[in-house]
Amino acid sequence: MQITIMGGGNIGTLMAAELAHKGHTVTLYTSKPEKFAQEMEVLAESGEKLFTGKLAHVTDHMQQAMDAAEVIFVTVPAMAFSKMASAMLPYARRGQYIGVVPGSGGAEFAFAPLLEKGCVLFGLQRVHSIARLNEYGRSVYMLGRKSGLALGAIPAEKARQIAAWVSEMFAMPCEALPNYLSVTLTPSNPILHTSRLYSMFKEATPDTRYTRNFLFYEEWDDASSQVMLRCDAELQQLCQVIPLDLSGVKSLKEHYESETPQAMTEKISHIEAFKGLLSPMKETENGFAIDLGSRYFTADFSYGLKIIRDMAEAFAVPTPQMQTLWDWYRRLAPDDARGAFRLAMPAEALVALYAG
Repeated sequence: MQITIMGGGNIGTLMAAELAHKGHTVTLYTSKPEKFAQEMEVLAESGEKLFTGKLAHVTDHMQQAMDAAEVIFVTVPAMAFSKMASAMLPYARRGQYIGVVPGSGGAEFAFAPLLEKGCVLFGLQRVHSIARLNEYGRSVYMLGRKSGLALGAIPAEKARQIAAWVSEMFAMPCEALPNYLSVTLTPSNPILHTSRLYSMFKEATPDTRYTRNFLFYEEWDDASSQVMLRCDAELQQLCQVIPLDLSGVKSLKEHYESETPQAMTEKISHIEAFKGLLSPMKETENGFAIDLGSRYFTADFSYGLKIIRDMAEAFAVPTPQMQTLWDWYRRLAPDDARGAFRLAMPAEALVALYAG
């Protein structure tokens, strides 16, 4: 299959190498093609080489990237969706499949002009593996590979066909979800990251300095778990109200097999693939400051939590804990919050979008 990967970051690099290794013809679109080797290495956590994948093309020319593709995987962060969609639009053609990885963050709204042009949109609920770059443009670690995937599509009836492709591509089962909203409302980073950030930094300002950077997951605490579980409960309440099949939006209690804050803390703080990951902070001459430019903030609040909040408002579902997180972020980063995603569709139109 002719596949294009948009974005040469962690997950984009891993997907490009893996799909090339599987025998697909892979083009990688990146702003820095000169930094990429044609043959990419995928490494185990130990540093052992697992396999290599030879790319067909590495380019910064959008037309070349689009012309070559039957399936396009978009791996840029959510705040870059609209810019990416605008760049793709002139070269998109009817029948192309555009997959967003992961597919939350308002992709269905950002890529709406490509849907109107006859493209098919699909989104993965989560990435198929944790990826960490080793040497930019040359090698990447594959960590914490999932046991299965799930995806939704617009039009919804295309999901089963695409899931069969994705299952073959990544050699793991892939569930076809009944609608794309099951992807948009997935309680992954938009709740996981935002709850943790609020719990760590709720008393901080941009001028606050810390003596060290914190381990984001290994130092996870019960306060973070409590906030996250409250947000998760509000999301599940929203899913009960929307008149669509949202059984694919699994609670974080189910996803992490943890019913209490204490059990959740124990689980998250001991996930092997998350070991060593630091918090979104940057070192200054006076200590460590919050890095408000990190996608943990710019994507997961403004194009993650905000979308779920807007959905809840459209369906008249109260979300006091999510509102507390969003109000805190608006005070901490008012400039970014002002540019956040804004849902402009009423409940009836949203149901029609996802049901079709």
